[in-house]
Amino acid sequence: MSETALKSSAATAPAMLSVENLHAWYAESKVLHGINFDVREGELLTLIGRNGAGKTTTLRAIMGILQKRTGSIRINGDELIGKRTFEIARKGIAYCPEERAIFSSLSVRENLLLPPVLKPGGLTEEEVFEIFPNLLRRASSQGTKLSGGEQQMLALARILRTGSRLLLLDEPSEGLAPVVVKEIGEMILKIKARGYTVLLVEQNLRFARKVADRHVVIENGAVADILTAEEVERAPERIQSYLGV
Repeated sequence: MSETALKSSAATAPAMLSVENLHAWYAESKVLHGINFDVREGELLTLIGRNGAGKTTTLRAIMGILQKRTGSIRINGDELIGKRTFEIARKGIAYCPEERAIFSSLSVRENLLLPPVLKPGGLTEEEVFEIFPNLLRRASSQGTKLSGGEQQMLALARILRTGSRLLLLDEPSEGLAPVVVKEIGEMILKIKARGYTVLLVEQNLRFARKVADRHVVIENGAVADILTAEEVERAPERIQSYLGV
């Protein structure tokens, strides 16, 4: 399916994830102030904003890593507020953190096979290596031997085996060379083409514009704007004003 057809299909799909009036705290410090957005099935949506805006906190609240939260988070109509992280994962949500969390003492293949399969429909090892051919060539290498880009590929690849259909990706372009960022973007689009729904946290506007169907701008723990890819192409200054670029 072409990229244009994928965007058209995502635009008319029902909401897979709905976030309504989400408030969240770290201890006594309130970070999120009534976040509202949804992610449609098959869509790639970015949360974009400056450092400290609340983007990563939103992912952690969805995943239940941040327990002090109020409001509503629903996946396919099922409420997640009040559920623990392992219960949320079993609903078909996978989280790829910014720090990648690669086990340095394990090989690429051992890292890849480490997470349990939580739902049917996950990719096989062969299918994962088809998307990430670099990892096949490094399958027996230890995590400590991988470049930053290879570690990011492994972190992405690892969650595709779990059977999750909604992927939460936190800053996959962070700290990578432009040529590697381009490669990561192409791989994320391949993942989307297989029918996955992606919620992507990003600061890199150039990268986000290449992959996203819609952008949710987060500012001071609240949604400041929601723009389609077409709106950003017509008036990039609208989103640039929020990011100070």
